[in-house]
Amino acid sequence: PCPCGYYNHPTQECTCQPGAVEKYLNRISGPLLDRIDLHIEVVPVPFEELSKKSAGEKSSAVRARVTRARQIQTERFADIPGMHSNSQMNSKMIQKYCTLNDECSNLLKDAMDKLDLSARAHDRILKMARTIADLDNSLDIKKEHLAEAIQYRSLDRANWGK
Repeated sequence: PCPCGYYNHPTQECTCQPGAVEKYLNRISGPLLDRIDLHIEVVPVPFEELSKKSAGEKSSAVRARVTRARQIQTERFADIPGMHSNSQMNSKMIQKYCTLNDECSNLLKDAMDKLDLSARAHDRILKMARTIADLDNSLDIKKEHLAEAIQYRSLDRANWGK
């Protein structure tokens, strides 16, 4: 995230000069970053957290959910040769398969305005929300699906270094 490696670190302080973080983050161009679907910031996990014995979701359950979502997408695009997943949708397909209710439309509009997101980010958010809804076995994109998809755009240019 920065030259010293500690920007936004939970326990170490960043030692970079003011402006150095922004300059470093700007090494990745906005148009390139815009083409990446998932933007998540990964911070180090303390040893105590790693060594905890917690009952997370079993791999078999995750595999079943992903397999079901892939099947939904295969059926959705069965009549379109070469089309297998939501990530391949063009603008017309996004309009058809990623419809939003008023509450979701308002949420997306607010996110677009507040986060200064591009049109490409808009489409990527909708495709991601559709996939999240598929993983949830939901016919409709719900507010929680859309909110999760918006969170995956946390590294969009307007938010870097803030």
